[in-house]
Parts: sequence; structure tokens; C-alpha cells
Amino acid sequence: MIAMTTLEIAQEGLGTSGVREWILNNLIPLLLLVVALLLLWLGGGKGDNAGVMRRLGGVIVALAIIGLAVTTDAGQNIGQWIAGLFTG
Repeated sequence: MIAMTTLEIAQEGLGTSGVREWILNNLIPLLLLVVALLLLWLGGGKGDNAGVMRRLGGVIVALAIIGLAVTTDAGQNIGQWIAGLFTG
């Protein structure tokens, strides 16, 4: 009986906010740094500026998807903005 009560108390305190904050504060900036260094190293040193810009476009799309994933109301706000363009 006591173990069940302790388990219930432990479950109430569990959540993913700590993991989400760690990813936003640590993992994403590190990934951006690695991508920037790779873009500079692979394309910039060879003079392939057009190739670097094509890859950068893909990175920007990926960042937009990550931004939509971690923001709670972003999809709704973007939908309202697009609807406002047509309805005035």
C-alpha cells in the first residue's frame, strides 16, 4: 500500500519539460554550430558558394520545422496569419 502511494506521487512529478529545455538550450545550438562548420568546411573552402547556399536553404527549412515542433501555438498563429492575408 505504501509503495503504491509512493509510485503515484512519483508519477505526478514526472514530465518532459526538463528534457525539452535541455534540448532547446544545449542540443540545438550545438547542432547549428556543427552544421555551420560543415557548410564552411565542405563548400566554402572549395569556392562552391552556390552549393553552400543550396544546403543553407535546406538548413533553414529544417530550422523552421524544429521551430514549429517546439512552439506550442505556432501552427495556429501561422494559420491565422495566412487566413488574415485572404480575408483582410
